[in-house]
Amino acid sequence: MSEKLHTLTKKDYSSGSDVKWCAGCGDFAVLTQVQKVLAEIGRPPEEYAFISGIGCSSRFPYYMGTYGYHTIHGRALAVATGTKTFNPDLSVWVAMGDGDSISIGGNHFIHTIRKNLDIVCIVIDNQIYGLTKGQFSPTSIKGQVTKTSPSGKRSLPMDPVALALGAGVNFVARTIDRRPKQLAEVLHKAYEHKGFSLVHVLQNCIIFNNGAHDDITNKETRDEHSLILVDGEPMIFGKNKDKAIVLEGLNPKVVNRNFVDESQILIHHERAKEPGLALLLASMRAGKFAGSKTVEKFPIPMGVLRNVEEETYDSITTEQVEKSIALKGKGDLQSMLNSGDTWEIN
Repeated sequence: MSEKLHTLTKKDYSSGSDVKWCAGCGDFAVLTQVQKVLAEIGRPPEEYAFISGIGCSSRFPYYMGTYGYHTIHGRALAVATGTKTFNPDLSVWVAMGDGDSISIGGNHFIHTIRKNLDIVCIVIDNQIYGLTKGQFSPTSIKGQVTKTSPSGKRSLPMDPVALALGAGVNFVARTIDRRPKQLAEVLHKAYEHKGFSLVHVLQNCIIFNNGAHDDITNKETRDEHSLILVDGEPMIFGKNKDKAIVLEGLNPKVVNRNFVDESQILIHHERAKEPGLALLLASMRAGKFAGSKTVEKFPIPMGVLRNVEEETYDSITTEQVEKSIALKGKGDLQSMLNSGDTWEIN
């Protein structure tokens, strides 16, 4: 790894190619912040690889002045696994849409998380298939009218954050294209984290699903509908900071901050070893779209939900390969076979 270079700028991470997204697309904001963050990190462009599948957001590698692969639908994480495993010093980033990642790519999504590959995975979620012109995706809300659900989508939406936590993810964050400062902060943390880092970016498709996230982007309503998570701080939100999250039994509850003791308000701990708090926060997001009038409407948690570290798949593989080479060099293959180590092929 090269030493940090302070002279690099956003332009150094741009390929110079014309960006072919629709005017007003939220992908522009994500691209800009990624390039800015890489410049701030200071590693040269040749130490990065950007990998994508198929979809509007998957054009990402074309616009990055780094190594990159534009792969096939749903398979970006499989390619990323090979890339990172056999190039452990390379910083590998994956850009996928909501359909690409958790529909056709859902199996790779789950198992790459399970392996804890040391990469940054950005899931850009506009709750629609944009490239194929407006079909519903796994994250589209129940009742949404699209070209493939003219009478309204019948199934509940999937939440990439909840799915990732269920698979055992160690770093997961949610942000939105309209909060550039928070997006940059989250990307920095994702890069610094050793292991699989999921950044779920809520994004606006101006053509096929415009306004999907209006409740958390509109200046008049965003403070009422989003909970900005700060490590070590109480969960307080609202335009006047007068609402809070408390526990009622095992369930989260929205209360008026003025009517509860401050000690009752939940404190965010992104580095909590057990995933219970992060799962609770993810369930709040899912609860908003549970399809029942009796379900409490929670704010959407934004920021880092979980940030802990465990041994990574690529580091384990590197260690195994080095051990194998050392044993082979000694002509001691039988010792290697008798060592009791597990040699993972997949």
